[in-house]
Amino acid sequence: MLGWLLNVVFGLYNCYINKVFMVKNKKIVLGGREINYSLRSYRSSRHLRLALYNSNELRVTKPVFVSEKVVAEFLASKAEWILSNLSKEGVAKNSLTTAESLINYKRHKDRAHNFIIDRLEYFNRFYGFRYGKVSVRRQKTRWGSCSRAGNLNFNYRLIFLEPAAADYIIVHELCHLGEFNHSTHFWSLVAQQIPNYKDLRKKVKFFKD
Repeated sequence: MLGWLLNVVFGLYNCYINKVFMVKNKKIVLGGREINYSLRSYRSSRHLRLALYNSNELRVTKPVFVSEKVVAEFLASKAEWILSNLSKEGVAKNSLTTAESLINYKRHKDRAHNFIIDRLEYFNRFYGFRYGKVSVRRQKTRWGSCSRAGNLNFNYRLIFLEPAAADYIIVHELCHLGEFNHSTHFWSLVAQQIPNYKDLRKKVKFFKD
């Protein structure tokens, strides 16, 4: 009798510690697309996990002690995989409309400009390049660009990337002022401030350099 009772208690306890602690419906912008996902917190979970169901239902599982900021950074690091594996139906369903995209651009443009100028000035203390106009735009296929006149253009969505990835893109365009190509010398310039640029490049390569 005692053994049976202990088994029942243990079973109930096991169900309790493994059940979902909280479920939230969340959104994140990846590559200019607004992606819906469900965020599930488990008491028993020890790692962040990402799963895609029916080609368009994205689920993130996290331990209860992991913050939503960390989850956002985790999703940004997996952006290429998420966008490449979502079905066309899923992408269409979760894509930003032109109007929504324009609203977001106007809302975040000044913040993005201030962030980019601050990081440009920080890194250029090392490089010492001369650049012209710095523009923040609502680009669909590029994170940034550098003109032969020395003008720099950046996508306002940089502020939604993890900081290290945003820094890589800023340094990438800044280094084009010293080498207007993707030669070995160019990459050596980038590596002087972003030594792990190869890893970061993979995270943002679904947009053109």
